[in-house]
Amino acid sequence: MTPIAHSETIHIAADHPALPGHFPGAPVVPGVVLLDHVVAAVQRRWKMRVVGLPQVKFLHPLKPGHAVQLTIEREDMSARFRVLDGAHVLASGLIEVGA
Repeated sequence: MTPIAHSETIHIAADHPALPGHFPGAPVVPGVVLLDHVVAAVQRRWKMRVVGLPQVKFLHPLKPGHAVQLTIEREDMSARFRVLDGAHVLASGLIEVGA
């Protein structure tokens, strides 16, 4: 099957409720907040439920208030995602989906 691609912009506002305490004086968007956006994008785009994230890598931190690009390539019941800041990969991983 040919991969089906999807791309969208992610912007985590500086006042997001997950940010206080993560980390005081040097805020960083928690990885789980990024993953929440990935899961929501899959559910919105393909109306499929995410059943697993067996492989996820966080390579660089995301600062709140900074827009980044999410790309997803789906094949059958799995997909690969990347969160990009220009040419820099901030996070990547494998998604398992179910009907």
